[in-house]
Amino acid sequence: MNILILSGSPRKGGNTDLLVEAFVKGASQKHHVEVVSVHDYKINPCLGCNACFKNTDNICVQKDDMPLVYKKMKESDMLVIASPVYFYGLSAQLKAVIDRCHNPIRDTFHIRKMALLLVGAATLPELFDSILTQYQLCLYFFKLKDAGRVLVRGTKDKGDIKNSNALKEAFELGLFLDNRI
Repeated sequence: MNILILSGSPRKGGNTDLLVEAFVKGASQKHHVEVVSVHDYKINPCLGCNACFKNTDNICVQKDDMPLVYKKMKESDMLVIASPVYFYGLSAQLKAVIDRCHNPIRDTFHIRKMALLLVGAATLPELFDSILTQYQLCLYFFKLKDAGRVLVRGTKDKGDIKNSNALKEAFELGLFLDNRI
C-alpha cells in the first residue's frame, strides 16, 4: 500500500514530527510511506473561484506547489493527516492543503483509507471534537475507511510527547495497519 502522510506542523522536530516518525517506523515495515511536510511547500489558500471545475484537467489558477501534492495524493492508497492543534483546529498550513482539495481532481485519487495523528497542548476532553467531526464527515463523504487515530493531549513543548504512550501507539498503528482495515 502507498501511504501519504500530510504533516501540518511548522515546527521541525516537534511533537507532531515525532509522532509521524513513530508511525512511519511501524508502517514502513510493510508499506511504502511518504511524508509531505506541508510547511516545506508553497500552498496558497483556496480562492473559491471554482475555475478548477471549468478548466481542462481541473487546473487551479494559482501557481504554487499544490500540483506536486495532488500528484502524490493521486499515487496514494491511504492518507494520514498529522497536525498540531491550534485553537481546536488543524494547522493553517494543513488546512490550506485540505481546502485545495475542493477541486474535481480529487475524484482521480485512489485513496480508500485515512488515519489521523493529532497533538495538542491542552488537556480538555473536547480538544479534538471539531477536528474529529470534520474527519468523520470526510470519511463519510468520500466513502473512506478509518484506519485509526492517535490523539495526544498535554504536549506543548518540544519532546513532551516522549513522556506519554503516544509514540508507541503511533508505531503500533502503522505496524498493524493490515489488521485494522
